[in-house]
Amino acid sequence: MNDTLLNIALVVVLALFVIYAFRNSRKAKAKQAELKSQIVPGVEVMTNFGLFGTLVSVDEVSNVAEIETSPGNIVRVHRQTLAKVVTETEAVEGAPRSVEEAMEIANREEAQREAAKAEGSTEPQYGERVDEVVVEEPAAEVKKPVRRSTTKKTAE
Repeated sequence: MNDTLLNIALVVVLALFVIYAFRNSRKAKAKQAELKSQIVPGVEVMTNFGLFGTLVSVDEVSNVAEIETSPGNIVRVHRQTLAKVVTETEAVEGAPRSVEEAMEIANREEAQREAAKAEGSTEPQYGERVDEVVVEEPAAEVKKPVRRSTTKKTAE
């Protein structure tokens, strides 16, 4: 009785695993088909290793894609390294798109903090680092452990 229940449970778990594997395989194929339909010359793409550029051409026979990373610089990569098509809607609102823009945002935030300090507001904002806090701890007495000899003298 116990063995039959264990065998039934094992078969059910195995069946669920097979169904899950087929489902994931179908989703992956659908995702690849969608990506393949989006990859046309002229779109901005990203490769698996993080290279961004504009797709110039795709050769289906030799599996080679040409990406223009900057004007005049064309990189040849394997077609399967094209990870995704970059769209403007993927950009996070307010996130910098370049180093210069990130520096401009950081300088603007620093100026706002300096203006707040000049107004007399010394209360730190959430997540703001405060370096001037000094924590004084009372000096506690440290007692040294007492060592006792454990050797016994034996009579000879």
